Amino acid sequence: MAERTKPTNEPLVTHIYTADPSAHVFEGKLYIYPSHDLDYEAESNDNGDQYAMEDYHVLSMDDPASSKAVDHGEALHLRDIPWAKKQLWAPDAAYKNGTYYLFFPAKDHDDIFRLGVATSASPAGPFAPQPSYIPGSYSIDPAVWIDDDGAAYVYFGGLWGGQLEKWQTGEFRPDATGPSGSEPALGPRVARLTDDMLAFEGTPKEISIVDEDGRPIQAGDEDRRYFEGPWMHKYNGKYYLSYSTGTTHKLVYAVGDDPQGPFTFKGTILTPVIGWTTHHSIVEYKGKWYLFYHDSSLSGGVNHKRCVKCTELFYNEDGTIRTIEPYE
Repeated sequence: MAERTKPTNEPLVTHIYTADPSAHVFEGKLYIYPSHDLDYEAESNDNGDQYAMEDYHVLSMDDPASSKAVDHGEALHLRDIPWAKKQLWAPDAAYKNGTYYLFFPAKDHDDIFRLGVATSASPAGPFAPQPSYIPGSYSIDPAVWIDDDGAAYVYFGGLWGGQLEKWQTGEFRPDATGPSGSEPALGPRVARLTDDMLAFEGTPKEISIVDEDGRPIQAGDEDRRYFEGPWMHKYNGKYYLSYSTGTTHKLVYAVGDDPQGPFTFKGTILTPVIGWTTHHSIVEYKGKWYLFYHDSSLSGGVNHKRCVKCTELFYNEDGTIRTIEPYE
């Protein structure tokens, strides 16, 4: 079995603040789709108002070992999205039908988070947004998985500023709160996408995350419960749903046999980093697996001025993921 190496700890770019990296292999190289933190001062709050991002840049790299990426410049700006008012948070990208799709959250003109789609002929953009958000979409952190059979799914949802608690009835309830600590935690949502990648097929479904005995993870179990930042990948025929725990600042994962769940909790991928948030992606490239993540080391710990990093990821023989300590 390959020995674990020391995690790479250098930002992929340093001329701008970046976060929430979604990495994919397109056209033989790694493309990374991060959010873009603005360099400004703001008070932090649980609604995430300090994260006032307004555009996206696309990064690419040929060699993860170099820890350096190319910035292809602005790929999409808030001003070009008719339905969006503010807060272009964590995006993702996908390729299908000869087209590259950028999925992103933003608040509409009623301050409700929705999910939008933009398209391009190039993985580096620029991307042209659809005139309206995906019908029936809500909350944040879209992550798209295209399965072996060509079916495309989008995973999404975030607590607190991501408004997921407000959607428990299927309608937006601004005063709604989450379940009590002894009740099942809210799960991320999954929706199958139509063939054109621009709409949901049916109503989004809540994903069940359970422990080894099949019991739902409880809302008070902050070491294991879902908070935000879902990501899907597949390894040895199993589906791996990974996500952030939020308040305990971990990246964790659960494994299942179906892309829509249920998923059984397995363990921790990444221990806490500098800064409040943690958000990631996992991708295979040239026979190795990599974790892309962010911390706030570039800004000296300012939570809304983050930087994207990557490190190699290793599996044990039983398919579990070896925990990464980011500063060893």
